[in-house]
Amino acid sequence: MDALLKRLLDMTVALGLLGLLSPLLLTVALLVRAKLGAPIFFRQIRIGKGEQPFQLIKFRTMTDARGTNGQLLDDATRLTPFGQWLRETSVDELPELWNILTGNMSLVGPRPLLPEYLPHYTAREKLRHTVRPGITGLAQVNGRNAIGWDERLELDAQYVERFSFARDLVIMWRTIAVVLNRDGISAEGQATMHALNVERMNKGTQ
Repeated sequence: MDALLKRLLDMTVALGLLGLLSPLLLTVALLVRAKLGAPIFFRQIRIGKGEQPFQLIKFRTMTDARGTNGQLLDDATRLTPFGQWLRETSVDELPELWNILTGNMSLVGPRPLLPEYLPHYTAREKLRHTVRPGITGLAQVNGRNAIGWDERLELDAQYVERFSFARDLVIMWRTIAVVLNRDGISAEGQATMHALNVERMNKGTQ
């Protein structure tokens, strides 16, 4: 019953927000095009339920600035003040409502991560792929990107083990405060979260 209620809530909220926020979405899309250029959306393959890949959709927040060698510059250099605002307010995440409607994501669940991280999860951490990934989750209301990978993935496992519709409602309520306070946007000293595969390889963890 909890799973059915969860999916009904996902569909109802996603459809409602897409309609209600359509003027904002259009405005942001035009601003992204004017300030960052094309494409407007950032699309990337992430891993969802059952370890199945899907295409995540967000508003673009970085430029395509490259060095003299043709390689993309680091994230901190390419992240513009406008892009930083989109991240701080979580407005960049709003297109993921479409991912919810297509059945690839949920409002609440472990955040979908990159395919190259798959070999580096422990057996317990792989629990995250037994549910749909979410726009927000237990880790996001307990530190977001400011906490380390071990703690973040442990919180994801705890979410799966203790899942209930009531807990999802609590997480959604707590998410509002996190977004309004702009907590945990990035890891300390970094523009974005550092890569799990690099961290685990450096530790020798598989």
